[in-house]
Amino acid sequence: MLYGRGIEQERIHRMLVRAGDGASCALVIRGEAGMGKTALLEYATGVAGPGRVLRTVGIESEMELAFGGLHQLLWPVAGHLEGLPGPQAAVLNAAFGVSGEAVRDRFGLGTAVLAMLARAAAGGPLLVLVDDSQWLDRASLDALVFAARRLHTEGVVMLFAVRDGVPGGQIEGVPQLLLQGLDPAAVDALLTGRVVALSPYARERIVEQAQGNPLALLELPAALTAEQRGGRLNPVTLPAGLASPSSRIQEAFQEQIRRLPAATRAMLLVAAADDCGDLDLVLRASARFGATLEDLEPAEDATLVLLSEHTLSFRHPLIRSATYQDAALTRRLAAHRALAEALRGDVGVGQHADRRAWHLAAATTGADETVAAEMVGVAERAGGRQGTASASAAYERAAQLTSDSAGRAQLLAAAAITSAEAGQFERTAALTDRVNALALDPRMLADLARVRAIVELDRGSPGRAARILLECADRIGRCADLAPVLTEAVQTAQSSGDGRLLAEVAARLPDSPQYAMARAMAGPLATAGAVTERTRAGDGDADGADGADGADGDGFAERILAGVHGQLFADHRTALDTALACVRDCRTQDVVGWLHTSLHLLAEAQLSLGRYEEAHAAATEGLAIAEQFGRRHRETYLRATLATLAAVRGEEERCAALGGAALEYADAHDIGLAAAHAHRALGLLDLGSGDAGSALTRLEAARSRVGHPALTAFLLPDLVEAAVRAGRPERAAEPVVLLTRWAGAARQPAAAALAARCRALTGADEEVEERFTAALGLHDAGPVAQPFERARTELLFGEWLRRERRRTDARAHLRRALEAFDGLGARSWAARARTELRAGGGTSETGGRPDELLGRLSPQEREVVRLAATGATNRQIATQLFLSPRTVGHHLYRAFPKLGITTRNDLPSILDRER
Repeated sequence: MLYGRGIEQERIHRMLVRAGDGASCALVIRGEAGMGKTALLEYATGVAGPGRVLRTVGIESEMELAFGGLHQLLWPVAGHLEGLPGPQAAVLNAAFGVSGEAVRDRFGLGTAVLAMLARAAAGGPLLVLVDDSQWLDRASLDALVFAARRLHTEGVVMLFAVRDGVPGGQIEGVPQLLLQGLDPAAVDALLTGRVVALSPYARERIVEQAQGNPLALLELPAALTAEQRGGRLNPVTLPAGLASPSSRIQEAFQEQIRRLPAATRAMLLVAAADDCGDLDLVLRASARFGATLEDLEPAEDATLVLLSEHTLSFRHPLIRSATYQDAALTRRLAAHRALAEALRGDVGVGQHADRRAWHLAAATTGADETVAAEMVGVAERAGGRQGTASASAAYERAAQLTSDSAGRAQLLAAAAITSAEAGQFERTAALTDRVNALALDPRMLADLARVRAIVELDRGSPGRAARILLECADRIGRCADLAPVLTEAVQTAQSSGDGRLLAEVAARLPDSPQYAMARAMAGPLATAGAVTERTRAGDGDADGADGADGADGDGFAERILAGVHGQLFADHRTALDTALACVRDCRTQDVVGWLHTSLHLLAEAQLSLGRYEEAHAAATEGLAIAEQFGRRHRETYLRATLATLAAVRGEEERCAALGGAALEYADAHDIGLAAAHAHRALGLLDLGSGDAGSALTRLEAARSRVGHPALTAFLLPDLVEAAVRAGRPERAAEPVVLLTRWAGAARQPAAAALAARCRALTGADEEVEERFTAALGLHDAGPVAQPFERARTELLFGEWLRRERRRTDARAHLRRALEAFDGLGARSWAARARTELRAGGGTSETGGRPDELLGRLSPQEREVVRLAATGATNRQIATQLFLSPRTVGHHLYRAFPKLGITTRNDLPSILDRER
């Protein structure tokens, strides 16, 4: 019976009832030790019924064994592997250590886990329990959280129990339930119903120290003698100054353990040192201390451990912790050494080699090069299977075990790099602080500086990240390793929006073709034109953009720089092609760290080209990945991109929410360029709805956040239009000059078209028609179409012609603008064009618009429909979108009536009409 947890039990019961109807959900149950997290999981098990529960338990000693928790959870349903698509089955077999292959696709692994759970739930609702998540290996936890965040209609309930106050186990994006201490009525009921008789004085002290913790209320009295429970002596022998009930509970367990025979305590210590649950291993290791199976009876009688034919488990994790911490150091070392020896014959089996190496490391107090080498092997195996958190811990322990200072520096640097890959940024910062002062070779210094900059980007500000890279550049001098450092310094300085910082970076760029593109992006506009022309002509290295090796971070940094250069200077075809290639290579080569950045570049290029559905898909996927790995800096940009898409479509609430969230984080972390994009999105929304005054305020705020003309150009056409429409043409004069200079540097018809349009808005009356006509011609002369910008030019030209009372001419332009806006789903802009067309005496009917049908779908439904129209199966769609096949089917089931169709064979015609 649970006391005082009725609300929590009811919530879990409702989740399981909904699962019976096919709904899925997940919940994180948080609280300090003893608050009843495990008891609630047991309650859920009883409600779910036999045969419908999968369970894994985090074990502190196995935190560094990649995928150990996932193996424990899914192995009972391993028979479903045969029904999975080949790639998903292969990635799970690799994670389980069955195939010997490396796990090269973390997202594919998450999708495979989701598919396995969906198949296991095919026969009825499935309950998935993850207890002590804070001690689950990070690779397993990431895969399970990935699946939990994508549950939809599989009939799966996932419950995570996480102990507060213990590092690790952070779970974001899943609803949280915090367990507080029991109220006085529940405390009274528990003490009355479950605890041996206590004197009023003893009862009062127990209640005082337990602070509402249910386990403390049960265990503290058990640690007292009969005299203490009767109140004849001080009833609480625990130190009065301990801060939390967890400490007092542990002391209570230690009191019980100390009463056991020496041989029993030795066996418990061996079990606590490994806690894999393997009774045979415990017996083999304990034999070295003269202990046998019979010596476990006193611990079993005291209900400290639970035994079966093959397993040994502690009744509560705090018992294991109390056993281990209460033992002297020499006894702990001996236990680890005994376990390592017992595992010697199992080193070729599964993960036993890694477990043995960790026990050897735990039993070693000084330097030992042999053990250090074994830990490097553990790290390499864990890294190969994408257990980057485990790899980092192994590298760090290897560094502690080596006496070679240069080798120690290399191992600590490897630990820092892999911890950054695992998203453990606080740990990365601590490791880099330890290693940065050591004398390292230039390549290691460069790698380490780039890792520190990544951490700073996601924890601090891009300005400080750029400073880290500049300090490294000054330290290593001009060598082969300087290029990637300065390449990333350009990008981080751009993100800050600080023009003076960009000038500092530009001043450090060597005068050689290798740095030409970086100079174009960081230096004055006057020097950019020749560089962009040479880049398009294929002259020079252009920072390695051509033929860069996509298998390493350096190659991606340089290729992304080339794509960003194209985007900044209106070469949208180059930006698109570069982004598509980077996304493709990230997926095929498992370069996960660059995938969200590549998707952001892709979304921006597609946005510029009016490919809004594709842009939304890329940005949404990029945001999900950035959130999954805690890349807050890139999240901010992607939210700004999605806000801009919402602004174009006239989705006011969505634009305000996304833009506001992006601004809040960007302002707090001095991400000037992201703030400019967010302000621009909100200004574009106002401009589309006709509120030119508010748009002007927003767009001028955007301009104030960036101090380099190449970074400002993307918003200048909006600012000019807003100023003119708000009756403040004088505030458009300087932006027009800057835009004209930028267009001259870009040397692209798309850039020249925008400059011509803005000169038409601000020029003398006799020049207006000529400039609008020139702008339309330039729109059509570009290598790729920009339908939204062309439609805006048509709209502005039509508005001017109507004011000039040339209604027939105006109607032709306004109708083309309306058709284009309707085709793009730009509702507020279409409304502007429709109003102008009616005012000019024209009709505003443009025929059936497929975007109206697609607009009825949710963003997820649109993505599923888009892929289904290409002929992809539900499984293929599920793999690409990280969903389960059942969820894909559910989305199609909901989408067909909205589209007025009955089969997926009708989808291509709708998508063809949209294009």
